[in-house]
Amino acid sequence: MKLFIKNMVSIRCKMVVKSELDGLGLHPIILELGEVEIKENISGKTYDDLKRALHQSGLELMDDKKASLIEKIKAVVVEMVHYNEEVPKVNFSDYLSEKLNYDYTYLSNLFSETKGITIEHFIISHKIERVKELLVYNELTLSEIAWKLGYSSVSHLSNQFKKVTGLTPSFFKRMKDKKLIALENL
Repeated sequence: MKLFIKNMVSIRCKMVVKSELDGLGLHPIILELGEVEIKENISGKTYDDLKRALHQSGLELMDDKKASLIEKIKAVVVEMVHYNEEVPKVNFSDYLSEKLNYDYTYLSNLFSETKGITIEHFIISHKIERVKELLVYNELTLSEIAWKLGYSSVSHLSNQFKKVTGLTPSFFKRMKDKKLIALENL
């Protein structure tokens, strides 16, 4: 049985979901961001117990197919930007369509109608948060960050960073109180 979970955006979330499933005697076959497949078919009390337990951890079990698809889109973006070593070399619209087996126009329209922003803006928000994170860690140069996240140049990254944050990457790097945004709040 497949279950779709909202706000499941990190490895820590996956650990929470696994723990809750284990606690209810459920056995996950696949455990990915936003989606879990379990061996058992559940309903009634067990479903309600799981829904309540996940809610206490800031996660939400979803019933609606469109909401589930929105969460899958978000999970693919988060995985691509935050957990891959480098951004895929193919166009993101093709990448998303291939990963989710839907036409990109449909995905884009659904996402925009539901979230009030385009998929492109959602990706940019995540890329900028990833840039901030990498700047805070201070392990990579701006050129390496630009390459890692698929920017055409350092100036493209810098212009986008300034447009979103109002700061240059170098000024952000020098700030003492760096402002990172939690993934689930993007």
